[in-house]
Amino acid sequence: MHDFPPLVHAYSAEQAEGPRPGEIFAHPDLRGPKRFLLWLLRQQWQVVGVACLVSVLEWLPGSVGPYVIGRVIDSGIRAGDVGVTIRLLLVLLGLVLLGVGAGVLYHALVVRSWLIGMYGPMKLVTRKSTQLGSVLSRRSPTGEVLSVSASDSDEFGGLTQIVSEAVGAFIATLVIAGLVLSTSVPLGLLVLVAAPLIVVLVVPLFRPLQRREEVERSRNSELTSLATDIVAGLRILRGIGGERTFGRNYSAQSDRTRQAGVAAGVWQAAVDSAGVLLSGLFLVLLVWLGTRSVLAGDLSVGELVSFAGYAVFMVWPVQSFFTLAQKWIRSVVSARKAVTLLSEDPPWEAGDPTLVLPVDGVLADARSGFVAEPGRMTAVVSAVPEDSANLADRLGRYLPPSSGAVGLDVDASLHGRAARRARAAQRERRQEIDRRDQAEANGRLGVTLGGVDLGEVPIAAVRERVLVSDASSATFAGTLQTVLDPHGRLTREQAEAAVRAAVAEDVYETLPGGWQGVVEERGRGLSGGQRQRLVLARALALDPDVLVLVEPTSAVDAHTEAEIGVRLRQARAGRTTVVVTASPLLLHQADDVALLVDGRVVERGTHEGLLHSSPAYRGVVARALVAEEEVAAR
Repeated sequence: MHDFPPLVHAYSAEQAEGPRPGEIFAHPDLRGPKRFLLWLLRQQWQVVGVACLVSVLEWLPGSVGPYVIGRVIDSGIRAGDVGVTIRLLLVLLGLVLLGVGAGVLYHALVVRSWLIGMYGPMKLVTRKSTQLGSVLSRRSPTGEVLSVSASDSDEFGGLTQIVSEAVGAFIATLVIAGLVLSTSVPLGLLVLVAAPLIVVLVVPLFRPLQRREEVERSRNSELTSLATDIVAGLRILRGIGGERTFGRNYSAQSDRTRQAGVAAGVWQAAVDSAGVLLSGLFLVLLVWLGTRSVLAGDLSVGELVSFAGYAVFMVWPVQSFFTLAQKWIRSVVSARKAVTLLSEDPPWEAGDPTLVLPVDGVLADARSGFVAEPGRMTAVVSAVPEDSANLADRLGRYLPPSSGAVGLDVDASLHGRAARRARAAQRERRQEIDRRDQAEANGRLGVTLGGVDLGEVPIAAVRERVLVSDASSATFAGTLQTVLDPHGRLTREQAEAAVRAAVAEDVYETLPGGWQGVVEERGRGLSGGQRQRLVLARALALDPDVLVLVEPTSAVDAHTEAEIGVRLRQARAGRTTVVVTASPLLLHQADDVALLVDGRVVERGTHEGLLHSSPAYRGVVARALVAEEEVAAR
């Protein structure tokens, strides 16, 4: 049995190969939050089952101990029988040692089940994020994805722990009820009825508690999203002096989150206080009735002491039942968000696996009229950067810019019917985004490679043949070798050639350790130009049939840009390359140049030819020169 770390292959190509030995969390039940939680518990039923059995042993001394003490008083002390007293005390000692051993083992088991219950869903979210890729940010805000992966997954782990504890508490309650019934039927019935009655009386407090916790979780997700945005744009914020403004915004949101936490804490305290109060009243009532029975001659002194011990002990099972109810409520809230996230699927359909993209063919976009001849370097120039960027997305079969992700939470101030209507509207908005994405991803794109429409080919085949590298391309933390060659496919000579083609030798030279030098996440330790050249080197190292580069030199100086243009042309000789740029230094190296106006190609030719014949082209290039001079002056 392999239960930790949990093996997860859902939402990956490996899942198609079928389940693996010891694999768990393979096919989540996403038909609803409660079904999802039950599915989570089933995935580790062995660990939870053993924890339940050990939990029963841990509760046993507390449930049976008062009975043994009563027997010591009646059969040993009052009867003056030392032998019986010693034997019963040894039994009591055995119960204590059993409880201690079971407690140690139970702690180890519940920590294990907690980790499985936490890291399993966390891995599911990671797998889903990898599967969706760039689509994920179109569907859900980054902060909410992090919230599901971290705090919500922790709730799932806590639920697995309290389930086994509550099972042990329930068995302990039945044991106590049986012992009391064997002595006094009325008092036994009181014990049987008291625990569920106390829970029922406290249940009305759970609904406002749930609402406050939903508000807290919603505001916490918003706070996480805000923090993510601030960290991602910190360098820009410093440049424009916006640190204080965003700091105030974060402080205000943090204060709102704190207020929500305090409000949830007040209701949590109310639930706990009500449980302690009702449990105390039950203790008083049981002792009072037991004392009356002793005075009436129906109970002995030892039995009364046992009853008092039962009543004191029953406070803990009742508290476990309360904790289970609260954890279940919190987990349902978390599961609703997790189900929403995990239910997202990539918009691309399977496509026709029999269609094969040619190795060497014309790349054409019918919508814009753009054509890239095979084996040539073609530049795209536009006065509106969004038009050329959209063309690059279509050439790589990426979706157009998103209109904005839909959050996983509804308005925190809504509850009841209003909250249900808000959730229904939220689902409708998400479904509409999904329908639009599917239409964009799977309709005839009008983008062909060698006459084959990319919309009819499996997306994996498109990704193998066409690579789009733009300013949003990320670099992950790792050594320079793994950042440049994450799949470990390159020889040293190939890696060095890619670095040289991107004029990124200085990155290698400045990193302590060379190829084993550490690059921080998103290249934070590098300058903007170094990071851009490292991304370019990674793209060149893959050597795709079709390479689409979007503004690959926007962050480098003119001398380096000119050198990149020369080396890029040499490195991609005989391969189809599309460069979206307005830089004359790169345009000079292009075999063909296409001018976009309002998203349509209006002129084609060489850089020199268009400079002489096209006023519109000269205007775009002139603006690019002015912008470069302003950057250089700063």
